[in-house]
Amino acid sequence: MLPRLSPATRALGVAVPAILAGGCLVYSGGQAQPSSLPNPRPVPITPRLPALPWPSTGQAAVEITGQTDGLSVYGKQRPVPIASVTKVMTALVILRDHPLGRNATGPSIQVDRQAEIESGNRDESTVPITAGQSFTERQLLELMLIPSGNNAARLLARWDAGSEQAFARKMNEAAAKLGMKNTTYTGASGYEPTTVSTAVDQLKLAKQAMKNPVLRDIVATAKITIPGIAGTIVNGNKLLRLPGVIGLKTGTSTAAGGALLWAARPTSGDRDRLILGVVLRQGDTGDTLAEKKQAALAASRRLIVAVQRYPNLQKHQLLDILEGRGFPQPRGGPC
Repeated sequence: MLPRLSPATRALGVAVPAILAGGCLVYSGGQAQPSSLPNPRPVPITPRLPALPWPSTGQAAVEITGQTDGLSVYGKQRPVPIASVTKVMTALVILRDHPLGRNATGPSIQVDRQAEIESGNRDESTVPITAGQSFTERQLLELMLIPSGNNAARLLARWDAGSEQAFARKMNEAAAKLGMKNTTYTGASGYEPTTVSTAVDQLKLAKQAMKNPVLRDIVATAKITIPGIAGTIVNGNKLLRLPGVIGLKTGTSTAAGGALLWAARPTSGDRDRLILGVVLRQGDTGDTLAEKKQAALAASRRLIVAVQRYPNLQKHQLLDILEGRGFPQPRGGPC
């Protein structure tokens, strides 16, 4: 603490043989000095960083797992349609009931007439498959997750449970076990606006999904070719082009707007940390479906880039960022 100057001393302008250096009092001249103290070590100053760049509409959540867990949420967490993000749960239930080794292809599944008819639907995302064709379990999972084939999702559901309705019950049971209290699945594809969830619930699903190596490999695939399907199949998740992004699933519909459940790794530092995030209800009223999807991609990209900037932070620093406080300024060392 600085020595107090009396009014008289201040009035006379008496010089005080002390100066401030680095926030500590350093004495000079012939005045009596206090007992010697160790030289203070310089304290590195970490600049205050901004909070996460949340989207201006809808709801979102980000979680960093690994050595440090932290969750941050934006927007009111009320159940909303999630479109094709639904397919992550579909894949998880299929792989639970019919597990695959990492390089296994699984059993052969024949395309039925219903899946062929649905491939001609122009108001939803489908893949061109024909009755009588056969695909492996893994190939149908790829057709469902990479180009987002609704008819592939429903075919898998019928193959697993006999009907899509019976499969949806399995999906809801799996959601309940994961603690997804605000989620209801009414179909395997997400086409129905009655399939609803929240950003927080979808992060619970993402954490579980990324533990499955087959699902993890598929959602990280940017493009693929499958015998029986013409041309190259391109993933609708354009963020896979970004460094460190490893999944998961896009979703777009009139009811849902733009949605994206994503996973990424830091681009430097502790690459074992898994960054998970989701944005829901992106885009403005009157936007086309393409514009809503682009809004979800843009909002997710901003979040990913922001969180990837801080790969080596300590737990309390990560929580500061996730909870919107930025970085607290460090306290000075002892003088």
